[in-house]
Amino acid sequence: MHSFIPPHRFFPYLTWTEIDQMPDKENTVMLQPIGAIEQHGPHLPLIVDAAISTAVLGKALTQLEPEVPAYALPPLYYGKSNEHWHFPGTITLSAETLIALLLEVGQSLHRAGFRKLAFVNGHGGQPQVLEIVARDLHQQLDLMVFPLFVWQVPNIAAELLAAKELEFGIHAGDAETSLLLSILPDQVKLDSAVCEYPLLPEDTLLSLEGKLPFAWTTRDLSRSGVLGDPTVATAAKGNQILASLADGWTQVIRDIYRFQQPQAWK
Repeated sequence: MHSFIPPHRFFPYLTWTEIDQMPDKENTVMLQPIGAIEQHGPHLPLIVDAAISTAVLGKALTQLEPEVPAYALPPLYYGKSNEHWHFPGTITLSAETLIALLLEVGQSLHRAGFRKLAFVNGHGGQPQVLEIVARDLHQQLDLMVFPLFVWQVPNIAAELLAAKELEFGIHAGDAETSLLLSILPDQVKLDSAVCEYPLLPEDTLLSLEGKLPFAWTTRDLSRSGVLGDPTVATAAKGNQILASLADGWTQVIRDIYRFQQPQAWK
């Protein structure tokens, strides 16, 4: 049941009495891996985002010092994936459903005495939703909430990927495919991989993501469901990316454990 998570760090394996007697619950770091069940081209399984967030978190928790209290919650496999729903197999929650679900998870943890919750999100279509949840939970319960994206810790991907891939390889491209070759190699059909980049207007400040984005669905940009070049992916690159992401997340968990909410007004 614990998948990539080390069993001694898997929250559902605890009993209620162990949780009731847990010391320093206010600083214990609760970690919610979040992904999506959505198309990732003809070569990758639907589970990519959930697999990456859980595998990275699991490796980080394996490396974490025993004296830092931190637990992973069960992965949330479904996310807000309506940009992919034209492709068969995608299962999406609405923003409202995802918000309600995560609010109630946070409320439950708060009732149990925990005060630090981090979202370990692997899907690029929902960071804004998680930011809304984090702000509301903090405002309502004084819970410390960290809406984090798995790829935003320091990592080695920029050293391994081509410049075009770094800019446009945002879905089922080299990085994600290499990682899946590392963590779930039997689920990758590399002989079906195709390279496809979006056709975007030149000489414009607008972009897919970043400071000046426009709304899009995947079928606006890609016939295959791929945005990037998975044909150059390798397990060796995936191993390096996984190790660097896990190192970054090990440090982030330490930082959250030490973090105290600023209080300018008392």
